[in-house]
Amino acid sequence: MATRTSILPSCVSMAACRCGTTHYWPQRPSIPSSNLASRPAPLRAPLRISSHSCHSWRLRVLCRAAGTTSKGLSDSETSLDAGQDRLQKVPISNIRNFCIIAHIDHGKSTLADKLLQLTGTVHKREMKEQFLDNMDLERERGITIKLQAARMRYVLDGEPFCLNLIDTPGHVDFSYEVSRSLAACEGALLVVDASQGVEAQTLANVYLALENNLEIIPVLNKIDLPGAEPDRVCQEIEEEGIGIAEILSAIIKKIPPPKDTAGNPLRALIFDSYYDPYRGVIVYFRVIDGTIKKGDRIYFMASGTDHIADEIGVLSPNQLEVDELFAGEVGYLSASIKSVADARVGDTITHFGKRAESALPGYEEATPMVFCGLFPVDADQFPELRDALEKLQLNDAALKFEPETSSAMGFGFRCGFLGLLHMEIVQERLEREYDLTLITTAPSVVYRVHCANGEIVECSNPSSLPEPGKRRFIEEPFVKIEMLSPKEFIGPLMELGQERRGIFKEMNYITENRASIIYELPLAEMVGDFFDQLKSRSKGYASMEYSFVGYRESDLVKLDIQINSEPVEPLATIVHKDKAYAVGRALTQKLKELIPRQMFKVPIQACIGAKVIASESLSAIRKDVLAKCYGGDITRKKKLLRKQAEGKKRMKAIGRVEVPQEAFMAVLRLEKEVI
Repeated sequence: MATRTSILPSCVSMAACRCGTTHYWPQRPSIPSSNLASRPAPLRAPLRISSHSCHSWRLRVLCRAAGTTSKGLSDSETSLDAGQDRLQKVPISNIRNFCIIAHIDHGKSTLADKLLQLTGTVHKREMKEQFLDNMDLERERGITIKLQAARMRYVLDGEPFCLNLIDTPGHVDFSYEVSRSLAACEGALLVVDASQGVEAQTLANVYLALENNLEIIPVLNKIDLPGAEPDRVCQEIEEEGIGIAEILSAIIKKIPPPKDTAGNPLRALIFDSYYDPYRGVIVYFRVIDGTIKKGDRIYFMASGTDHIADEIGVLSPNQLEVDELFAGEVGYLSASIKSVADARVGDTITHFGKRAESALPGYEEATPMVFCGLFPVDADQFPELRDALEKLQLNDAALKFEPETSSAMGFGFRCGFLGLLHMEIVQERLEREYDLTLITTAPSVVYRVHCANGEIVECSNPSSLPEPGKRRFIEEPFVKIEMLSPKEFIGPLMELGQERRGIFKEMNYITENRASIIYELPLAEMVGDFFDQLKSRSKGYASMEYSFVGYRESDLVKLDIQINSEPVEPLATIVHKDKAYAVGRALTQKLKELIPRQMFKVPIQACIGAKVIASESLSAIRKDVLAKCYGGDITRKKKLLRKQAEGKKRMKAIGRVEVPQEAFMAVLRLEKEVI
């Protein structure tokens, strides 16, 4: 069994569980201990929460910390009334900005619901499950896609506090949303499912929080489920602690308040925004320095535009208008901004007359990992698709797009995403929110081509790949993938890694029954059905998290599809040489089923350069020219057959095969499965 070490600094004393053992987090190799030694102790004792499987809450304290009283319960009851006064100002020292982070489906939104209910922010009659998940898509899938903010008021020991909560997504594809939330907070609640334990994204979110120097309060959720193992999960985290009634007081006591910089020139960080058809761009921001009032003339430092703040307010969780926001507070503003380019996520807001000397650092630009083509089924919808992408990019800063033209699909866009789920969600949002009908091509990645003249070309579309004679070699992106799984599924998961051209790096046991397997493999091998295979081979118990590690040289080729000796560019793909035959065979067989028969024989070929590696052929529709020959000499029949053959030869030379749209769609679906 591998030795587990702590990610906490050596100066932090570790409390013991009831079993008498001191427990630690597994160490992240990429964070040197020297960098962590200077940090304050970020991880606190995990708070325990019980929950029925239907997400209905029941308060149950398994263990109380020394010195804890029932004051938290009376405070929460008091806050039911205080929640209605949440627009009243409090000193900056009484403001707490925090977010909730966790692996997918570990109960972030359910915990947020309970906090809103306990503080009286949402009336019981208005309460519903996943209250902050306001998109139909989020409710249908049971996942959080967009970060959501809410302002709460809580009274502790007779003193009112303002709590600004940000609920974040849990899937690895939306980690950019999480990073934006963390930049606007001083602390985080880390939720861990007591039945599933520490998962891959749990660790990834901890590392993100550490990089932002946040105070972390671990929370154990669903401890009363039949399969829950709170003692084991406590071992995976650090030590055990207290129950849900103390979460709000723990937030106040553990998380530091924002700095009192209300006297400085205004600087506010935009962490989210969306487009309202009646009010224009609505901006969500955190005031870092200074004060902003309704009617102020504000200036966006990155875009260089200025507007009048017609309306400012707080999110609680609905928009409530106020007259003023000062340093440390989170809110929204409406300034009749019509251009989506004027208010980008990460921009800094300051006063037009009294500008700040420097902008805030903002956010690191998101790097797309997966690319695909988006084309409207109706070519007349191209302008609507462009407008929809611009508005959606305002709300989803990780989305990138550029125009693209296809001989088969017409005009569309080449779009970049952070992952397959991100790609799927964007397509569904475009179709639902903007009433578009779209075609998506097979997902691909960005390849780096080293040409013979020394030039380096980045290529995400097979049609733009230089000719074989003009390139020296091709590099493809590699990712480091960490799979967390129960020990009985280690074999199938290692087999999956080897099948996808993976390079085994290491395996560590987090606990006696749970292991971490690390591989480095090409991103192109992961953008297909890798995640589905991971869940299938582990019966749903494994999880994964990946990060980009760089480009490496690979033996890649361009696989062309020719129909009647003419290349069909939209069906071309870039594949590894070892997989080219299997992919080519699958594509030609599928096309044979889908393309209608012609009056002449149609060859369907998969080629690498001039070499044909797989071939199928459509037999011709043959007219019975001998039907009128009811008798006579055989030479008469031969003459008619010879004439028919010459006609078909001439037809084949000048004829064109129209590939139906349904065939393209079916082949694109097949490419997603086999590549």
